[in-house]
Amino acid sequence: MTNWVEKEFATADLGDERLNQRLAKVVDTLASQPGKSITAACRGWSETKATYRLLEQDISWENLLQPHWDSTLARAAEHNTVLCLQDTTELDFNGRKAEGLGKLNYDARRGMYLHPTLMVTPERLPLGSTDAWMWARDGHQPKESERWLEGYQRISELKQQLPDTRLVYVGDREADLFTIYQEHAAAPNIDYLIRGKHNRKLADGRKLKEAVAAVPALGEVSFILPKGRKRPARPVTLHIRATRVVLKQQQLPITVVLAEEPNAPTGATPVSWMLLSNIQVEALSGAQELLNWYLCRWDIELFFKTLKSGCQVESMQLRSREKLERLLVLKMVVAWRVMYLMRLNRVVPEQSCELVFDPDEWRIIYASTLRKTPPQNPPTLRAIIHLVASYGGFLGRKGDGEPGLQTLWQGLERCHDMVRAIQDTKELLG
Repeated sequence: MTNWVEKEFATADLGDERLNQRLAKVVDTLASQPGKSITAACRGWSETKATYRLLEQDISWENLLQPHWDSTLARAAEHNTVLCLQDTTELDFNGRKAEGLGKLNYDARRGMYLHPTLMVTPERLPLGSTDAWMWARDGHQPKESERWLEGYQRISELKQQLPDTRLVYVGDREADLFTIYQEHAAAPNIDYLIRGKHNRKLADGRKLKEAVAAVPALGEVSFILPKGRKRPARPVTLHIRATRVVLKQQQLPITVVLAEEPNAPTGATPVSWMLLSNIQVEALSGAQELLNWYLCRWDIELFFKTLKSGCQVESMQLRSREKLERLLVLKMVVAWRVMYLMRLNRVVPEQSCELVFDPDEWRIIYASTLRKTPPQNPPTLRAIIHLVASYGGFLGRKGDGEPGLQTLWQGLERCHDMVRAIQDTKELLG
């Protein structure tokens, strides 16, 4: 078993040490083959049977994920500022014969919903998840909007365990709930940054967008807008305005930042974001920081993409929602790990590869890929990540940039197969 799994699940407490060890072993197996089914990822029937037995245990998915939550908080404690991203995705299990699923956007589509909290740094290094909600629409569910408020409350509670880390709750338009602003006013121990959905009334009779549009622009900000649904990535330049206002309801003060694109390309929808926060903004630099934090929100979309396309969670075939939930949370850890490797390569590329690869792993990857004897000193993280990604189709040409998620998860699968085969052969041959 790889060292990272042992460390990540060191605090596992399932009531039986054998179950703790099995949990770590199952995660290690799933991580070595992110996109494979249980039977394809496991080595033989005994390992497959052990995995299914774990999923059949009367253990809550929260208990399975708790060690990862513990490790995530430990990583968060090492940073001055951590962004807590939340969003919802649907998981389509249409055609799967699992009990407890519900309808999605219409009755013929069956599945469930996932709403996690993903912690990332402002440099976009994912630290892990700290909470999640999973549900199926069965006609007896509470209002789904409550998950946003509960998510905020959960992060506020976590602040007690992270007294020296600034926590920022980041949500999209669905999170524009007055109850969240009330919660912050009552206990302002964390910050929030939410994209506005409602053009709320102000104490002076105006509305939010009217008030912020009336102030002079602080300046311009340019960046590459990430690829979205039916939208290619493209460069944008936004005019930035910011002001402090007082909401009419309960006279709550709030900062509003308006980012608008005055000259969108022909056929493109102009960008217009209204961001709401408790944080006061005095200059362009302050508004730009909030905008940069909001752009980090796309990382939870990448997390969902990794879960669905890389870890193939919508292909899971288990006969109850409870078993699906247990497997899903383990796949969430695997998806985080793939994202972590990708971002770590971009944040600290010159660090030793032994930051994340065991000595035996990187030596086998190096020797097999380059047909050269591995050096005594470990290469950089970037060097080994590039070799791994080359097995997923990354060419490393000038102008190619750094490996993306897809080349990385495909490369990891092939490299794990190679490393395992060589290790087994060495063991058998002595």
